[in-house]
Amino acid sequence: MTTNTNALPTVTIDLVLDRRSTTEVLSAVLHAILFHRLFGTVKPTTFQVQDITIPGVDDADTKQLVDEKVHAFWRAMEGGPSKRGQIIVTFAEKRARKGWFYMGEEEVPWEQWIVNAEIRQPKSEQDRVSFNADLASSLTKALQTMLTHISSETGRKAVPLITSSTGISPFPFKVLVKVNGAEVG
Repeated sequence: MTTNTNALPTVTIDLVLDRRSTTEVLSAVLHAILFHRLFGTVKPTTFQVQDITIPGVDDADTKQLVDEKVHAFWRAMEGGPSKRGQIIVTFAEKRARKGWFYMGEEEVPWEQWIVNAEIRQPKSEQDRVSFNADLASSLTKALQTMLTHISSETGRKAVPLITSSTGISPFPFKVLVKVNGAEVG
């Protein structure tokens, strides 16, 4: 975990994927992040990826959002020369904003998760066995990173006071896909 200059806790997860596993792994990782940070009434589900059980959110809107962002990532990877990209999940809170000419609410970020993904292809069946073992290890490490962060003092302090308990999340969140530094999808 790293923290930027604005004191916004940022959790980074690095993954090396192959063409076969990209959408499945990214969907599961995004679901796991959301599972740990939505705080509303969440119906749990699980994903089995590389013999690892990953928690997720069983919600149609969340599934649609995750699918859209993962497919945007995949299309950008398939259509461009780069085989590296990011999916960034930012959680915010709504705060009253008062100014000379403006009164209303603004979204103030309180935490960001960055999933760095690189696509590589194993060159042989022996490489595939090693690649799959490395991917399983990376997924295990990603889950450990999530659990370590959310249970840490920094992770707990980042969460604003929950004042509303309606819906799946009391906080707005955004999922952004970047390939070659440019937003896609």
